[in-house]
Amino acid sequence: MNFELTKENFRGPWTGLPVAWDDSLRFDEKTYREDVASCCKARVPGVYTGGTTGEFYAMEFDEFKAVTKAAVETCREHGTPVMIGCSSTYTLGVVRRAHYAAELGAQAIQVALPFWMEVPDDRVAPFYAEVGAAVPGLALSVYETRRTKKALTLEQHRQIKQAAPHYLMVKANDGTVGDTADGCRELSKITNVFVGEDRWAELAPLGASGGCSSLTYWFPRFVLETWSQVEARNWDEAKRRCAVLHAVFSQLGVFFAGRGFTDSAYDRLGGALTGFLKGGLRCRGPYPSATPDDVAKLRAWCEQNHPELFR
Repeated sequence: MNFELTKENFRGPWTGLPVAWDDSLRFDEKTYREDVASCCKARVPGVYTGGTTGEFYAMEFDEFKAVTKAAVETCREHGTPVMIGCSSTYTLGVVRRAHYAAELGAQAIQVALPFWMEVPDDRVAPFYAEVGAAVPGLALSVYETRRTKKALTLEQHRQIKQAAPHYLMVKANDGTVGDTADGCRELSKITNVFVGEDRWAELAPLGASGGCSSLTYWFPRFVLETWSQVEARNWDEAKRRCAVLHAVFSQLGVFFAGRGFTDSAYDRLGGALTGFLKGGLRCRGPYPSATPDDVAKLRAWCEQNHPELFR
């Protein structure tokens, strides 16, 4: 697939997928390819794998290669752009992953700061410069999360852009500058800002341009139509829809607080609500997984309170 991402077209709800594991928690390539294909057929703007939901922290390099190959090849078959998460605990680990993603033909990579030990402020821009230089011309996304023990400043984002000109998108999470109104407005002048689906109506008027979305496989039609309302600037309807999504997020806390669920556990649960994903509920240990009873409980609540999610 010959498709170049730019600041103008790198937008919308890119689907962030979990990995399909078999009963022995080994990579289930057939099922995973089917899940990727389902997202492509739903006409998502792009597919993203290798983030927290994709359990990048719980796989070896050979497994990363197998998952990446399956994602890139399947997306190419369907003409859908693909972004590969290449985060690691050290620079060479990131570069090796980025090289592999580029060789296979991915359109973008996403990279968080190394997270086991905090990266000093004066090493942030050089780190991204080294990653960018390893895969020149490939779109770079910064995965900004407080799990790296650091929240970047606007000036650091400017430094990253100067050091790595193909820095085109940041995934802004809770506690980061792009997740605030003023921060999103200023950061969007530097790079595209992706935020949570329930924040689209609030932050898109200030410059947010999409999200690394899991809800595209929880409630595909509802979420893609919500983004269409955002793009059309139909703010009243977008706000109504985002309020529904926010209610779902809030209910997760009511039902599952204290269970220790990771992003992957929640998103596997969500992908099972409509049966859209076939990859199963199990996460790799030591992290807990949701159960079929959890799926049934959340589905019943959604059907009773927001039936339009399933239409």
